[in-house]
Amino acid sequence: MSVGPLVLGTAGHIDHGKTALVFALTGRETDRLPEEKARGISIELGFAPLQLGDDRVVSLVDVPGHERFVRHMVAGASGVDGYLLCVAADDGVMPQTVEHMAVLGLLGVTDGVVAVTKSDLIEPELAMAEARELVGDGVEIVPVSVVSGAGITELRDALGRMAARLERRTAAGRPRLFVDRVFTVAGAGTIVTGTLWGGAITVGDRVQLVPGTTVARVRGLEAHDVAVEVASGGRVALNLAGIEREKATRGVCVVRADDGWEPTTLLDVALQWLPDAGGPLRSRRRLQAFLGTAEVGVTCVLLDVDELVPSGRAYAQLRLDAPVPAAAGDRLVLRSAERRTVGGARVIDPAPSRHGKASGAAERLALVEMGQDDALAALDIRRAGARGLRMDGERARRAGAVLLDGGWALAADVAAAATEALIDAVGAGVAIASARVSTGLDGEVADALIATVEREGRVVRQGSRVVLPGLIAADPAAESVARILSAAGLRPPGLVELCEQTGLPAKRLAAVLAELRTAGSVVAAGDLWFEAHAVAGAVDLARALLAEGPKGIGELRDLWGVGRRHALALAAHLDAGGITRRVGDTRVLRRGGASTRG
Repeated sequence: MSVGPLVLGTAGHIDHGKTALVFALTGRETDRLPEEKARGISIELGFAPLQLGDDRVVSLVDVPGHERFVRHMVAGASGVDGYLLCVAADDGVMPQTVEHMAVLGLLGVTDGVVAVTKSDLIEPELAMAEARELVGDGVEIVPVSVVSGAGITELRDALGRMAARLERRTAAGRPRLFVDRVFTVAGAGTIVTGTLWGGAITVGDRVQLVPGTTVARVRGLEAHDVAVEVASGGRVALNLAGIEREKATRGVCVVRADDGWEPTTLLDVALQWLPDAGGPLRSRRRLQAFLGTAEVGVTCVLLDVDELVPSGRAYAQLRLDAPVPAAAGDRLVLRSAERRTVGGARVIDPAPSRHGKASGAAERLALVEMGQDDALAALDIRRAGARGLRMDGERARRAGAVLLDGGWALAADVAAAATEALIDAVGAGVAIASARVSTGLDGEVADALIATVEREGRVVRQGSRVVLPGLIAADPAAESVARILSAAGLRPPGLVELCEQTGLPAKRLAAVLAELRTAGSVVAAGDLWFEAHAVAGAVDLARALLAEGPKGIGELRDLWGVGRRHALALAAHLDAGGITRRVGDTRVLRRGGASTRG
């Protein structure tokens, strides 16, 4: 006999015969607690293997029906693939029947079978009609009696037909087991049970308990009391070595230690608010969220509306009080402080940044949810602006973006504006640093744009400068300034006079002087600008004179053949260059100054 990975769950109002029906189908009593046996009601989850013929067995989860234990029902239903709804013939559809079906709908469990129990007590037609109105067409409804055994075979057959068309609802992704029961066995140690989501777990795997950092090893695996080496879905019991029972509690999640899970306290979701939620949902309301068997308090921040009316749907960010190992596509159930099931959520982004309605996150979530990958890429690139995004070339092209060297993508209008600004700034030549600034882009992206435009032949690098093709790195304005300073030697004009002589505005002159300094053509000394070769000669002369001893500014002035203003500027250059130091009214050659080039 093989144990299949499918899991079916009971649902229905208290005292509608779920546990008795499970016993009739499986021969196993799922009420194991003394209190359950004494009170005749299910409090905790129960589990049993269900034989469906053709040597096929599925897992059956029996959930409590009392309204006080709906949270346990949610935990049990979180991993089921189909349902067995029990409606008593003498009661019909009751409040917990409706709430259980709402929970299943929020979890995405849409296929099932209805058993109208206690059909030996009263004609089941009215209850069957109420059940049909609740579950809709396409769901088989079978009247049964656990007392007489009537309908049990027919019910088993109906469950078999349902199971044949079901697929594992939680089959995708890395393996996770949300713990619903913990106990110890003498000689074996800690045992945890749960419904296995995602991929397989193997004996010997290193696992981690989340939240937390506790690591253990899978010593053994069982499925319905049968030892297995590999489990790939369904109800599973894990024997964990190297962990104390107190570390494993209901609600924690067992994951493989090397699977890279990063538990999160932020989830961006599509949220559904139930028709009978008791009023609208307002942003920042506190709720209880259920993921698997984990129950955690959350603050619900609406992202596209200020208020969500009953039966409404919206995008929201759930801010959790404790971390959970969530994945895209996970479904959560939301309950209010009044112990009412009020809504559900489907995870779209399990690792978002913290944001609110003003962030525009809802637009992106809608594209992710609809699978509009190209539109999503276009949106991300547009929002990145001058920061750009690294992106696969084909995806960038489909998004209408411009792909730069190095894998950087820019929105087409941003790339066009940055390229135009670069070309305008380059002219007959600018320093690479100035070219980078002119683009208005972030550093790496600016370099990528320059490299791209250079590869396209629209600019050329010449040393530390960028020029237009066919031109040398010569700016007419720069040539004019350099010519004037070269002719002036050690008697250059001040900035005001230089503006007058060149006809350049002050800002343009400052930019030209900065470029000439970057190129090593001029030197700033005091408040004056000198031709670099002239300054170098003046420094050599000063070294020779000062080697004889301290000299005053007058002696330096005579040496250089300049006026006091120019002498003071050149002396300041000597001080700033570490060649001399001022002592009173004299300059003294610093140690090593005689051999240091200025």
